[in-house]
Amino acid sequence: MTSNPADQKDTDLGWIKSSYSTSDGPSCVEVATILGTILIRDSKNPDGPRLTLAPTTWTAFLPYATAPRR
Repeated sequence: MTSNPADQKDTDLGWIKSSYSTSDGPSCVEVATILGTILIRDSKNPDGPRLTLAPTTWTAFLPYATAPRR
């Protein structure tokens, strides 16, 4: 995993906002894919840093992100 600042505008990447995010909520995560890489960013700061994950790392993470809250 790496954390990189956005070097360019990523509007053409087709960012997808988390279904748990709302326009008035504090947690707004967006995900995009490019060349076998998963990109994750804070939608409130689209020009800020983003995480870059391998697809296998993203797949391993998803069960934790989708687990029911207790």
